[in-house]
Amino acid sequence: MVQSYYFWAILFFLSTLSFSSFASAFTSQQYSDALAKSIMFFEGQRSGKLPANQRTKWRADSALQDGSSANVDLAGGYYDAGDNVKFGLPMAFTTTMLAWSIIEFGDNMKSELGNAKAALRWSSDYLVKAATATPDTLYVQVGEPYSDHRCWERPEDMDTPRNVYKVSAQNPGSDVAAETAAALAAASIVFQASDPSYSHKLLQTAMNVFDLANKYRGSYSDSLGSVVCPFYCSYSGYNDELLWGAAWIHRASQDASYLSYIQTNGHMLGSDDDDFSFSWDDKRPGTKVLLAKAFIENKIDQLQLYKQHSDNYICSLIPGAPNSQARYTPGGLLYKQGESNLQYVTTSSFLLLTYAKYLESNGGQASCGASMVTSETLIVQAKKQIDYILGENPMKMSYMVGFGERYPTRIHHRGSSVPSVRDHPDRISCDAGHQYFNSGSPNPNTHVGAIVGGPDSNDNYGDDRSNYSQSEPATYINAPFVGAAAFFSGQ
Repeated sequence: MVQSYYFWAILFFLSTLSFSSFASAFTSQQYSDALAKSIMFFEGQRSGKLPANQRTKWRADSALQDGSSANVDLAGGYYDAGDNVKFGLPMAFTTTMLAWSIIEFGDNMKSELGNAKAALRWSSDYLVKAATATPDTLYVQVGEPYSDHRCWERPEDMDTPRNVYKVSAQNPGSDVAAETAAALAAASIVFQASDPSYSHKLLQTAMNVFDLANKYRGSYSDSLGSVVCPFYCSYSGYNDELLWGAAWIHRASQDASYLSYIQTNGHMLGSDDDDFSFSWDDKRPGTKVLLAKAFIENKIDQLQLYKQHSDNYICSLIPGAPNSQARYTPGGLLYKQGESNLQYVTTSSFLLLTYAKYLESNGGQASCGASMVTSETLIVQAKKQIDYILGENPMKMSYMVGFGERYPTRIHHRGSSVPSVRDHPDRISCDAGHQYFNSGSPNPNTHVGAIVGGPDSNDNYGDDRSNYSQSEPATYINAPFVGAAAFFSGQ
């Protein structure tokens, strides 16, 4: 009874607030600045031959021979975080979320839309190469992670093994393949109008990779073992990615066979499960929100359960709700785990805003037990999280590098922490780089737009390069933030 009263009190309080009541923290111009910087971050993560219009000048060409050991071209793509490995699963998820950000909120990006599409294309180009280099094969990783992690060297000097790893019919990887299919399908939507031939290529490749994932089922964690674990193990299995991939291909193609696949296989692939963590590993909440759109807008009765499960996920984030699963810090930050917690903050904020958009455009509401929650409530909840990242927090610091007056200066990132080739042309070896890792000085290269792992459960952040759980940025933290920042920049 007390919990129910508490929830209704919170809901009443939120319902009496207009969205503009929370507008004092940051202006739309500041959100636009955060958007621009969150996209700029991806330029600092680029692998391969950098373009003439590269804005992040402390970076230079790197890993140009990737794939040569297997006689394939795997140059390009992104380094996932502060290391120099190209991990396929988080890169594909990053791609999907960049695309989804543009699909839903691209109209708000204005002058940054071109930069956002360039960031997306940098990874979609790479994923196409990884999926088409060899028939019935998907290359899913470049770089031997243990030797890479032992070194502290900028990517331009890299001399650790650039082994390539793949999944195939003989060595299945349904999780990484289906996520790659989702990424390519989502990207195909973004480029449909501006580059239809490229869009068609992306979608066709997505369908082919999905067939590989679906026909030859198995986890890439089992096929590739220690080279992907414990770094990016598929802890949730591959069923969630199969459903996610089919959902994205259906949205991109409107091919009814993918809707039939979802309806036939959904129960087996996790449609009946409530899950409260959306990440590079677990796609269930994102899939349900994506499929709920089809029910909300097109009233496809077979997809009604996805609306129910989406409501459950959204309500789990509302403090005091009957089925609330969320834990918050004293300062109000969603807290899922100690390592790279802000990835969950950005993904959940993105889903709150996306679901609010779906609900608002169709006059719907989310059902939290016996009560109904409006889209405005979801927006307010997301805004608290985004504002916390940008500086409305007990530490009074932004967790985005280069945004605001105070932000992390000792991030766990090799290229940022080692002098650039422009300032120090001589090679800095694997071991020699550790002097920069151990230095108490700020990083010599400001990695503009990088969102770090974030504070602990008590809102504390030490700005310590060695504490990678808090100080390491990652592409999959930034990608959903791009959409959220775009939403608020347009308010």
